[in-house]
Amino acid sequence: MKFFKLQLLFSLLLVSTFVSGQNQWFSTYTDSVALIKESNRLSELFKADIKKLKPELDFKTGVLLNTTPYLIFYGENDTVNLPLWSQVIPPIKGFTAQVAGSEADGERMFGLFFNGFYLPHELGHALQDYVDKKNANVSFKNEYLANEIAMLWWRKQGKEKELKACYELAKSMYAKLPNPVPEGQTAEEYFTKNYEQAAGDPFVYGYMQFAQFIKVYEDQSLPDFDIYITNYFKKLD
Repeated sequence: MKFFKLQLLFSLLLVSTFVSGQNQWFSTYTDSVALIKESNRLSELFKADIKKLKPELDFKTGVLLNTTPYLIFYGENDTVNLPLWSQVIPPIKGFTAQVAGSEADGERMFGLFFNGFYLPHELGHALQDYVDKKNANVSFKNEYLANEIAMLWWRKQGKEKELKACYELAKSMYAKLPNPVPEGQTAEEYFTKNYEQAAGDPFVYGYMQFAQFIKVYEDQSLPDFDIYITNYFKKLD
């Protein structure tokens, strides 16, 4: 009987280890159920942090497994659409491998950013849609706002190690991407005018997003998340 109990305990420990591994955000998920469960937990935490600062806000954005070439996005159905690596189409996997350096590094990049950093980025878009709908049309400025929100929220969660990993990879990938901005235009002008076209080309869109991530990460003037969001709400009043 004692031996049986030890075997049972060992089996439970193995199951526990596997499940916890599947719930490690900033890594590439293989289990869609675990992906949605953890993204829901993080989304509720994000929304709770916003509600503390603006209790009257009815912020109900959910998450949904929906793998498309856009990978992760906030949709018109008021959900953040999340991708699963096994469902990503080959051309997009090819892009991740090319910019990250190898297939393994491409998969790692996917986990860091698309099963990682960009969840509160998309929730930041949702927040703007709730409180500032007239200015919530996709633009360079709104992407920058969402990147600042995501960066500061992850810092609030103590994810400095994960953010540093994203930063180091973003710098490496950004250095490999050609600058699509025509001479005589700023990046903001170009991407604001050509956003839809840019979003359809991962090399062009990646150039913008990685550049923004690097700049936001290095910005020492940013306050903490609560002050940033409080100031954001004040500007809208």
